[in-house]
Amino acid sequence: MDLDQLAAEIGAALRRTGQTLALAESCTGGLVCHCITNIPGSSDYFLGGVVAYANSTKEKVLGVPAETLQKHGAVSRETAVAMAEGVCDLLDADIGVAITGIAGPGGGTPKKPVGLVYISLATRGVHACERHVWSGDRRANKRSSAQAALQLLLHYLTARSAQDGDAIEP
Repeated sequence: MDLDQLAAEIGAALRRTGQTLALAESCTGGLVCHCITNIPGSSDYFLGGVVAYANSTKEKVLGVPAETLQKHGAVSRETAVAMAEGVCDLLDADIGVAITGIAGPGGGTPKKPVGLVYISLATRGVHACERHVWSGDRRANKRSSAQAALQLLLHYLTARSAQDGDAIEP
C-alpha cells in the first residue's frame, strides 16, 4: 500500500473511532505529517506534529528526559517511546506516533548503523515500538520510515476496531 493510500485508510479509521492523532518526527523531517495532511479533512483528527531534530527540542518540547538522551541516545527505543508519549501529552491527542533514526548517509556507528530507525506509538493504554534498519539512501530511508510509521498506526487502528467489533475492511 502506498503512502497516500495508508494515510487515507488511517483518516477513515480515525474518523470512524473519533480519535485524534499527533506526530513527533526526527529523521523523517515532517514527511509523515505531510502524508496525513494530504488527505482532505484531516483537520478532523490530526492535531499537529513536531519535527524535533535536535536533542534540545526533543527534551524541551516533547519532554524526553535528558537522562534518556544521555544514556540511550536520540536513536533508541527509549527516546522513541518518550517522544510518542510527549507529543500525545503536548497536543492532548488520543494517539501519538514518533519516529527517530539515522537517515544517512553519515551519522552511523557500528552499534547504530545508517538506516536504524525506531517508530513508537503511544496511547493512554498502549505502547508499541518497532526497530528497523533500512539499507537505502537518505530519501529511501525516510520514505521507508514514513511507510512503516503509517503501517504501525493502521495496524493499531485495525486491531482496535476489530476488538470493538467494527472491523476495517481491507
